[in-house]
Amino acid sequence: MSRNDQSVATADRLQAALLPKQSTILIAEDDPVSARILEAALLKFGYQPVIARHGLEAWERFDEQPVRVIVSDWMMPRMDGLAFCEKVRARAQTPYTYFILLTANQTSAENHELASAAGVDDFLAKPLDREVIRTRLRVAERILRYTAEIRQLQEMIPICTYCHKVRDTHDYWDRVESYIQKETGSRFSHGACPECYDKEIARLTT
Repeated sequence: MSRNDQSVATADRLQAALLPKQSTILIAEDDPVSARILEAALLKFGYQPVIARHGLEAWERFDEQPVRVIVSDWMMPRMDGLAFCEKVRARAQTPYTYFILLTANQTSAENHELASAAGVDDFLAKPLDREVIRTRLRVAERILRYTAEIRQLQEMIPICTYCHKVRDTHDYWDRVESYIQKETGSRFSHGACPECYDKEIARLTT
């Protein structure tokens, strides 16, 4: 495969990993009024909502066919929103799913911390507001785009077998940390793993 063909294939894979319009969004909500508001808003924004009436049904639907975005109530029969989120996060070989949790207006900071620890990405407070829903979905699209770009870096970086330098698109070989900083803006702090530390100590003391 030529360099140009590789670039086209990489771009196609990246685009496929993003959240396009008409994407399916799973709604886990036992309250019919809230479920209907969410369904109407998602349809208006160009998404395809799938509604589950309790947490266990939502998990079964997700496990059968994972989606990239979930909007889930916290308190539901048979499995609550936090337990559902934890099962989503624990599912092996699953692309990252953006999980939005529905909460009451007076949800405490401690409960928000508990939800974040379970893997929740964002929150929507009831009563639901259509424009707030739209904003949260835009954030979800942006985060999923970033995770797709990171996965592209993980899967497609050409690296030298000997010196571990990385080749960029201009055939320039650079250190891994320099390459990733240029591509993503991330910075690195340097340290030593236990194995390298022991080797270096042994070298200095012999």
